[in-house]
Amino acid sequence: MVNLRPVAPADLDALYHICLVTGDAGADASPLHTDPQLVGHLYAAPYAMLDPAHALVAEDEEGVAGYLVGVYDTNAFATRLEREWWPPLRQRYADAKGMSAADLERIDAIVHPHVNPPELVAAYPAHIHMNLLPRLRGRSIGTSLLRMWIDQARRAGISGIHLGASASNAGGIAFWTHSGFMPQSTIGSTVWFGMNL
Repeated sequence: MVNLRPVAPADLDALYHICLVTGDAGADASPLHTDPQLVGHLYAAPYAMLDPAHALVAEDEEGVAGYLVGVYDTNAFATRLEREWWPPLRQRYADAKGMSAADLERIDAIVHPHVNPPELVAAYPAHIHMNLLPRLRGRSIGTSLLRMWIDQARRAGISGIHLGASASNAGGIAFWTHSGFMPQSTIGSTVWFGMNL
């Protein structure tokens, strides 16, 4: 049985782990990184720490094995990250000697955060990230997490949500398309999707 519930502080290590082992376009990014937390610093932990009201996890008998995190106001969250989240991480990673190329790429994203396409944010102000360990895939868990998050967002009056998926993640792109997200643009290696609520 899988329990879908709000994130709790004790889930943070699991979120970092899930983010790492799904961080290579859905595959395990562990071999690419010397620092196992870097992927999670970008795509999971700040949401659970700074906006836990909009973070959900999927937990089975073995523990937390999936999450969906997001925010209702992308621009406001970016401002908060710049104020509260990035400064200590920039200090922590100021000396990146001996780190892998993938680590350096993630550190660059901490020093120079990526900006979601402004026209996409204007049309779809909320955004999400979701990842599941392989043992939860193909069981409609992702669909259930997404429905829960969307229901909450609709009740809050949110007009639309967007997300970015790696162009090489065929399974992820198929999932988002099947779930009602419409491709909006492809920038570099990212396919951007939007959904009106």
